[in-house]
Amino acid sequence: MAAAEAKAPSRREILDKEIAELNKNLNDKMQELAALEEQKKGKAKKTDSKALIDVEPVQGTRDFPPEEMRIRNWLFGHYRNVARQFGFEEYDAPVLEAENLYTRKAGEEIVQQMYNFTTKGGHKVALRPEMTPTLARLVMQKAHSLLLPIKWYAIPQCWRYEAITRGRRREHFQWNMDIFGVSGVTAEAELLAAAITFLSNVGLTAKDVGFKVNSRKLLQTVLVKAGVPQEKFAPVCVIVDKIEKIERCEVEKMLADLDLPASIVDSILSTLSIKSIDEMVAAVGEDAEVVKELGDLFKIMEAYGYKDWVQFDASVVRGLAYYTGVVFECFDRAGVFRAICGGGRYDNLMLTYGHNKAIPACGFGFGDCVIMELLNEKKLVPELKPEVQDLVIPMNESMRTQAIQVLQKLRSQGRNTDIILKAKGPKQSFSYADRIGAERAILVAPSEWERGSVVVKNLRTEGKEKADGDRGDEVKFEDLL
Repeated sequence: MAAAEAKAPSRREILDKEIAELNKNLNDKMQELAALEEQKKGKAKKTDSKALIDVEPVQGTRDFPPEEMRIRNWLFGHYRNVARQFGFEEYDAPVLEAENLYTRKAGEEIVQQMYNFTTKGGHKVALRPEMTPTLARLVMQKAHSLLLPIKWYAIPQCWRYEAITRGRRREHFQWNMDIFGVSGVTAEAELLAAAITFLSNVGLTAKDVGFKVNSRKLLQTVLVKAGVPQEKFAPVCVIVDKIEKIERCEVEKMLADLDLPASIVDSILSTLSIKSIDEMVAAVGEDAEVVKELGDLFKIMEAYGYKDWVQFDASVVRGLAYYTGVVFECFDRAGVFRAICGGGRYDNLMLTYGHNKAIPACGFGFGDCVIMELLNEKKLVPELKPEVQDLVIPMNESMRTQAIQVLQKLRSQGRNTDIILKAKGPKQSFSYADRIGAERAILVAPSEWERGSVVVKNLRTEGKEKADGDRGDEVKFEDLL
């Protein structure tokens, strides 16, 4: 008897295959587009046939030459200033972590995106894709000596092997702010206030950006009422976090793959569409814990003066499995960029790593890529020049040692001072001083030095350059400040 013919694929299976191929092609095209954008910024690969190495950084990563580093330091300075203003202390940790710090949350997208490898000693390690697990490790390490609550912050570099798009790279720096030891929403409010203060400090307003706020307890309440097992809650959150990134039909299929009935899938998607507290009350009842929790949070944000910056949106659930309560995302109101920052409560993370008791905690991660894209588009990034206050110019090599005496005097007084290391003509030196943005050029010449003086030329007067013909003023060495 002839073997039974193979079953022809269903229309759904054919469409799923076509969608997968389209997604792959889209990913390839987006990476190609990202590469083209890099070229437009003047970072195209050099074609010099004499070059023995590829002079560009690895795809998805960045170099920070001085002009870029000045901007990065400006951004990080704002991060640090706000953190200190809000009473947070800075910490850091190795970029290399044990792989199981992240894989014990298997099923999350982040697990597939890790840069991981086995060391020569046989240890499985990974470049950190996020900082929160590292923070949990540190808190466990020092648990017996910590005075709770703690407010810690860090600006780590994180690594994820993912598609390169606008505002998304394979490495990024991330401002992390976390509070341990506070179970109430006063902690989330403090974090939101810190993030809003930063945004305001760099020139953004509530008309430019806002925060969507929700609680996972809302969706959890709906699922519990529908009889969905607790162990399926975290996977559901990971899936619905993609609802604005992929087609709704794909979200429905992924939820169905968790063996959830169509009625429950509809209930989940209906819950995610809730946009007001009143709608939430209608869905879960006014006595539900989540109603009081979010109501209190919005009252506190109004007390901070930030009512216009925050709004309720049930579609925000965040994609990391460890969140347990309030979650939030910062978005640009024009809808051009992906999430600017995000965070929430993760009360059970310490238990996940084997700690003997849960410690209430919440925090946020604020990456550097998207915010810089937004600030550049809004033209809010300042023009930053090298921070050289004085440039010392020896008239010739015979005046080198005298010039160094001047250099040391200025540096000892706290002035940021450079010196012409290879003697050139005064005109060239004054021009160089002006181009690097120095405030003053100080000429050390034989005749003036014999009189115990130097020539000081102020290059900036009320923000304007002095006339080229102004040679400067003679100042006694002992009076030089």
